[in-house]
Amino acid sequence: MASSTTPRTYGGQAVEDRRRERRERLLQAGLEVFGDEGYRNSSIAKVCATADVVRAQFYEHFTNREDLLVAVYDWIQAEAQADVLAALTAAPADAGMEERARATMTAFTRSIGNDPRRAAIMFVEIVGVSPRVEERRIARREVWAEFLRSEMQRALGDSFVPPGGYSTAAAGFIGALTGLVHHWATTDAGTNPDDIVEVATRFLVSLIRG
Repeated sequence: MASSTTPRTYGGQAVEDRRRERRERLLQAGLEVFGDEGYRNSSIAKVCATADVVRAQFYEHFTNREDLLVAVYDWIQAEAQADVLAALTAAPADAGMEERARATMTAFTRSIGNDPRRAAIMFVEIVGVSPRVEERRIARREVWAEFLRSEMQRALGDSFVPPGGYSTAAAGFIGALTGLVHHWATTDAGTNPDDIVEVATRFLVSLIRG
């Protein structure tokens, strides 16, 4: 008799692995459909066709389109945060605040801006969908605000307070950064990403220098 701990298989692949792989395909399909066509113009049928799954398999993972949108948004955010943390970890131990700021801005800009669909979902498609989605968007913004505060205090000490206080400074900076990346990723202006990084870095440094 097979052990009760032996993973169930289907077609030679563990059932949980198949479920995980389908969920990843649905996330990728959500990125493609919402990013290319817009959330409001999308449908579950289109997502399923893009992911090569049937509707019943979609509902194994998500309740509706909104659930998938939130999952795709969280995925984009999580990868951006991981890229930023990796850049900071790789920075020299004696790096100053300006150098760390530039590393952070480079990682964020490349993570979001190199794929216009990610920028579209993060800055356009997610806005105003429902009260629940707005709560998630604001919560994610607060995560970035707290990250900014911790980085400033790490470099400058607990006594440092930026102009206007952390809440106001973070709101202003995050608004400027997201506007820059959104403009770069969704227009044909031909902006050099290095210019985006430089402008964002100077914004951040100006808060530090007060």
